[in-house]
Amino acid sequence: MGETVELPILASAAVTPEWMTAVLRKAGHNVTVANLTGKRVGTGQVGESVRFTLEYRGDAGSAPRSVVGKFPSSDPESRATGVNFGNYIREVNFYRHLKPSAGVTTPICLHADVDPQTSDFVLIMEDLAPAQPGDQMKGTSVEEAALVLDEAAKLHASHWNDTSMDEIAWLFETKAAPKRTQPDLIKLLWQGFRERYGERIPADCVEIGEAITRNYEHFKDGYDGPKCLTHNDFRPDNMMFGTAEGGYPVSVVDWQSIGFGCCMADVSYFLSGALPREVRRAHEKDLLTAYHRKLCDLGVSGYSFDEMMRHYALYSFSLFNMAFTASMIVERTERGDNMFFQMLRGGADHVLDTGALDLLPH
Repeated sequence: MGETVELPILASAAVTPEWMTAVLRKAGHNVTVANLTGKRVGTGQVGESVRFTLEYRGDAGSAPRSVVGKFPSSDPESRATGVNFGNYIREVNFYRHLKPSAGVTTPICLHADVDPQTSDFVLIMEDLAPAQPGDQMKGTSVEEAALVLDEAAKLHASHWNDTSMDEIAWLFETKAAPKRTQPDLIKLLWQGFRERYGERIPADCVEIGEAITRNYEHFKDGYDGPKCLTHNDFRPDNMMFGTAEGGYPVSVVDWQSIGFGCCMADVSYFLSGALPREVRRAHEKDLLTAYHRKLCDLGVSGYSFDEMMRHYALYSFSLFNMAFTASMIVERTERGDNMFFQMLRGGADHVLDTGALDLLPH
């Protein structure tokens, strides 16, 4: 049995061997950490992830030789985003309360704590290496996309139309949750995006952005189908892929935006940016058919493929919307700019291919 001790919530630079020893003992490992070194990993902008390599005193048995810690962003703007949107509280609560029932492959969580007043938090998790992180800029193979959608189906089926989820205030889009982003804020972010990037924004993207911001309430409130747990930032950067050396085939990380909504909010979002346009067009029907079959195999009923495809079109706006809003509320970096424009282009192509603009009022 693990020890029951209260541990302080530390910043990454303040983690000591003594603190990590207490974490591991609480998780059931009877060890003493003699030394540790930390190195930043990942490309997340709202949270900071650090791999800690551990040295033990005496026999370590099955204790991990490394773990990954997640902490608030050190950038004030990105941290403010994490605090204001409840992202840090949401992720800790996912690992504490929903991970066991969510069905999806995620890292084992050894320690999760958050201060509800300040949103200071810490997560200590299984190091998924030798799995490698996905990359939004590189996308995935069709085979990897199939694995991802299989995981998506597990997540979505786990609490399909589970009305008890609507009573959880920290989940996005539940009846108990505070109302999400207001249309006026979306319009301001879009105006700021246009002012910042100017002629870099393609003309067809300008048209789509204007249509979204004119009709944002319809986009957000126009869905009345079945609800399930949704990741809401379901893209390669938030996934780890197994390698020849090992690791889970695919695992999903970064649960800061988990909510209760339409399954296509994840599936459409992912396929908008993970595959080149021509590849997506050639394979999306097969990928979506396999995803729908998996849902049915896991017990989902009454959700036809045709209904799913209507929702797939409606949520083809998701990646485009995330691209311009997120770019304006996190620390600006060169990689971030390039990634957001890749997302914007992929999202725009998806909107055009599904005819989603025709779903909006004119």
